[in-house]
Amino acid sequence: MTIVHEVRDEPAAGVPERRITVTVNGARKVIECEPRLLLSHLLRQGLRLTGTHMGCDTTNCGACTVLVDGTPVKSCTMLAVQADGHEVTTVEGLATASELHPVQEGFREEHGLQCGFCTPGMMLASKALLDRDPDPSEEDVRWALSGNLCRCTGYQNIVKSVLWAAAKLRSEREDQP
Repeated sequence: MTIVHEVRDEPAAGVPERRITVTVNGARKVIECEPRLLLSHLLRQGLRLTGTHMGCDTTNCGACTVLVDGTPVKSCTMLAVQADGHEVTTVEGLATASELHPVQEGFREEHGLQCGFCTPGMMLASKALLDRDPDPSEEDVRWALSGNLCRCTGYQNIVKSVLWAAAKLRSEREDQP
């Protein structure tokens, strides 16, 4: 088990810390944190998983999207204590040590990113879509990504990236005995 403390000198006076257990990218973590700590801050500052980006703090942009038990969640408005007992996946948890996840490959192959700020949230929302619908239509992809904003692209290449990943995942399933 790993005990992680939020990065600061000492807890705020009078605010008791809570011990939570969260599985993050497959690794079980026991964490002591203030009840008011946001999940996004725990991930970025406490666990140093900086792929979870902070864009708006109001759930508008989706840059902070992570998966909680496979469901896309905007971590800027979820408390870390609400993740107690749950599994959290960040963009760092998509790839293995030797290969990219098909969603990541799709974004590379179809040029689905420009500055990259929105990309982690887009990829996690895409993964959740493909986990529940292996053959989405373009409209399905656009709907699934509607809570994630990109200020650089016209979304066309992002949609193409997700459809590329869907085709690759289907092909991999067909190749399995």
